[in-house]
Amino acid sequence: MSPPCHTSALLLVFVVLAVAGAEQSEERSCDVVGDESSESQMERALLKKLEPLSHMRFNVTVEKDKTESYIYHFRVCREVNSTSHDFGGLVQTDKHSGKTTVIGRINETQVFNGSDWIMLIYKGGDSYGRHCSGEKRRAVIMISCKRGVTASSFSIISEEREKEQECFYLFEMDSSVACPAENSHLSVGSILLITFVSLIAVYIVGGFLYQRLVVGAKGMEQIPHFAFWQDLGNLVADGCDFVCRSKPRNAPAAYRGVGDDQLGEESEERDDHLLPM
Repeated sequence: MSPPCHTSALLLVFVVLAVAGAEQSEERSCDVVGDESSESQMERALLKKLEPLSHMRFNVTVEKDKTESYIYHFRVCREVNSTSHDFGGLVQTDKHSGKTTVIGRINETQVFNGSDWIMLIYKGGDSYGRHCSGEKRRAVIMISCKRGVTASSFSIISEEREKEQECFYLFEMDSSVACPAENSHLSVGSILLITFVSLIAVYIVGGFLYQRLVVGAKGMEQIPHFAFWQDLGNLVADGCDFVCRSKPRNAPAAYRGVGDDQLGEESEERDDHLLPM
């Protein structure tokens, strides 16, 4: 093989490997049951809300007796084993035999929510053998609100397989992604008050700096619009004086001290001997 042909072959192999690696590295995510056009905005919003949990893996071990012991592997909108390409979002592993069973697949997802919870359902799992008329397994994961916790307490609640149809595995976990948005505790009046105080602070500080640095004022003159505020203070003081002191200033006091009359009489009696006889 000539050198140019050899180089071209190596380049082609490199491109194929790069494309294959890119396809393998891109993990598949949840696909809601039904056509893409039938997905509601609510379902898309809930799947977007669950994205922070997609990089996490959850496991729980269940031992029923000495012969039955299982490990359940769960991922939120991602495959548990991306190399197997089975879309398995929740997989059961038998600890004794090592056999794996897909409980639910991410390409058949349903999702809905309440005020403080999100229900994630994986359908299309491996078929039952002797139970539930051989229908496909289904995993139901209840995600409850717990603020301050990204994800915790993943556990299995029960497996309902005694019915003829609609059997399921029920799991639960806690996460802050299921919590509603916290409303602001500030009322409209509080917001207006904070805004007003902020404007006053800007006015005082900005005016002070302008008077001092630009105008070159000193002392009380550094207060912005000092003459206006001084006149306003005088007017307020006059108003208070007028309202609170309704009587003329030269009116005699209504209160007289104890003994005033006696003092007056004594002074007159003391002056009688000075009159001419």
